Amino acid sequence: MGKLTGFLEYDRKTAEEVCAQERIQNWDAFHPAQTEEEINKQAARCMNCGVPFCHAGVSWRGVGSGCALGNLIPEWNHLVFKGHYEEAYRRLEKTNLLHECTSRVCPALCEGACTCGMNGEPVSIREVERFLSDMAWENGWVVPRIPKERIDKSVAVIGSGPAGLTAAHILNQRGFHVTVFEKAEEPGGLLMFGIPNMKLPKERVRQRVEILKQEGITFVCNTDVGKDMPVSELDKFDAVVLCGGAGQPRDLSVSGRNLPGVRYAVPFLADATRRVLRGETEDKPLAGRKVVVIGGGDTGNDCVATSIRMGASSVVQLEIMPPAPETRALDNPWPRWPTVLKTDYGQQEAIWLFGRDPRTFEITAVSIIGDEKNGVTGIETAQVEWVTTERGRMPKQIESSVKRQAATDVLIAMGFVGAETYLPGALNVTIDKSAYATSRPGVFAAGDMRTGQSLVVRASADAVHAALEVEQYLLSK
Repeated sequence: MGKLTGFLEYDRKTAEEVCAQERIQNWDAFHPAQTEEEINKQAARCMNCGVPFCHAGVSWRGVGSGCALGNLIPEWNHLVFKGHYEEAYRRLEKTNLLHECTSRVCPALCEGACTCGMNGEPVSIREVERFLSDMAWENGWVVPRIPKERIDKSVAVIGSGPAGLTAAHILNQRGFHVTVFEKAEEPGGLLMFGIPNMKLPKERVRQRVEILKQEGITFVCNTDVGKDMPVSELDKFDAVVLCGGAGQPRDLSVSGRNLPGVRYAVPFLADATRRVLRGETEDKPLAGRKVVVIGGGDTGNDCVATSIRMGASSVVQLEIMPPAPETRALDNPWPRWPTVLKTDYGQQEAIWLFGRDPRTFEITAVSIIGDEKNGVTGIETAQVEWVTTERGRMPKQIESSVKRQAATDVLIAMGFVGAETYLPGALNVTIDKSAYATSRPGVFAAGDMRTGQSLVVRASADAVHAALEVEQYLLSK
């Protein structure tokens, strides 16, 4: 695939991002697409592997490797190199409904498994995908595909994140009548309200939802099933697919946790996105505020970038884990995902603005200081050391390292412990991570609600398998 000697002739290249000084002035996307000439060279680097690992979403020694969706990466790389762009896009859309999203927010597990990356730099697969996705939308290649025949059976999909949209799409294409229920004011789930606009422009999500509507899917928003709507209303559907995500955040158990100014990360990010959608981009609600983000993952990084755009006078990020190595460790060989230290866009912006990396590693919050009237005024932290116990490696607080620093806002970005329990409880179902069917016939689960917190691409892939199982169930009735 590609050019036989392309990986020898061309270096890996990614698009040059808008500089931090400029991009923090707005909420716009800052990672442009590469030119056609540049993308052709990147696609040419595909190595014509005898056994390509990039598109094989497998678990190897407990760690995922390659594309969970099974994207036909070598095929569309070759077609891009040859200039057959629409044909390349048709190969992409066969496996990936949400390419306009994954090409922007996926960490590119495919690149971690690229053979070219075993002893060098992997192919810029995500950039090629982004190029194809953008070209498809610009040229009108993304069109609604309305099923020619309908089956007299209906499905309710609860949740409109990546799993919900994917499941709804597949079941609708199979001819079933699909209704998607979303608790927020518009569809998209975390794609719409959990990922900042500069990382995933919301017009892209809206474009995809509009296509799904034209294909015949009904969306019912502002409806939190199990709260706003009794679950008995679901009895009129022949099947139900739970795609509510892993919405139960991991909490912080320290004194001062309930003070004004302490918030979970996702509602904070959602509020910021709503401000952008309302056109309130000039507002600086965090002007003069000192923000502490607890958690070092992608959501924590998004909180750093969002806080900067909202005018925070300082932003620090606390991470309980030690920093990852700068290069692959011996126990992290190819084709596993390379667990290496990266400085993401929010941290880059903080370095430019404040002159230092916002992250402190191997540190934990001890207490949050303040009162009900004034809210948060500070936070106490302590360094930790990782020790081996009967329960495995655990962090041990170093008492002599406790110190206090000023803070006005604390954002908890420590991940999620699983799905919200009120809907499964109201339905009286048990969700099994090893199966798509729940304990109640006709009720299925997919995405993060079934597997726990994961990636957009994995949630979408999980929904593909769930939808096919729902189809088998409906056709057997």
